[in-house]
Amino acid sequence: MAALLTLATAPASLWAQQPQQPQPHAQEPAWGLGLAVSTDRKPYRSFDHKVQPLPLVTYENRWISIMGPGVDFKLPAAGPLDLRLRSRFGFEGYEAKDSPHLAGMAERKGSLWLGAVATWHTGVVDLSAELLADASGHSKGHQLTLQAERRFQAGAFDITPRLALQRQDRKTVDYYYGVENHEARPGRAAYAGSAAMNLQAGVRVGYTLAPRQWMFVDLSTTRLGNAIKNSPLVGQSSQPAVTAGFLYRF
Repeated sequence: MAALLTLATAPASLWAQQPQQPQPHAQEPAWGLGLAVSTDRKPYRSFDHKVQPLPLVTYENRWISIMGPGVDFKLPAAGPLDLRLRSRFGFEGYEAKDSPHLAGMAERKGSLWLGAVATWHTGVVDLSAELLADASGHSKGHQLTLQAERRFQAGAFDITPRLALQRQDRKTVDYYYGVENHEARPGRAAYAGSAAMNLQAGVRVGYTLAPRQWMFVDLSTTRLGNAIKNSPLVGQSSQPAVTAGFLYRF
């Protein structure tokens, strides 16, 4: 993608995809403004899900790409291999008021993730590996994501299916899905999380209304690993997400 998106909140599953958008010139700064709505159904039991309006601001230049809660610093490319340093704020976590089943739980805060991503453009499919660590110190964990995606163009439509495998380490799973001894209640036993492997499938469909106007819908579902599904806080085995929006490029 070549864009910047600044917004209040958004599912990482969308912004991490970095959709490839046509640019006037790869090294010229490019701005965009828009609006989106998003819902990301967290797997916690009886969670109070909300549809979020998302103001969009996008920006890209030769060295920096900012989109949503993420900032990429571009490193020199090595042939078909793109290398970037990545900073991203995640909106994981909850407050006790978000569900009756979370009553008595301490707040789990969203984390600032720092790391790097390498993308190999094979000509057939884009393969990427992203390694991020929690720099905020909340979970003190890390996560590794391997992804394959391909963008198809059909007239004014662009379609980008993707498949991703994400490993979250023990500290990450324990922080967001574990139950400390002092948080245990009848019907909510203490639980220590372990590393989990999550599988996500998704597709983003975009439509170019005019040379500078683009609208999109992104659909995804994530099959959660056993260490997450077995948590007494969790009531579903998958996590669907939907985001739709409009972007105008200057």
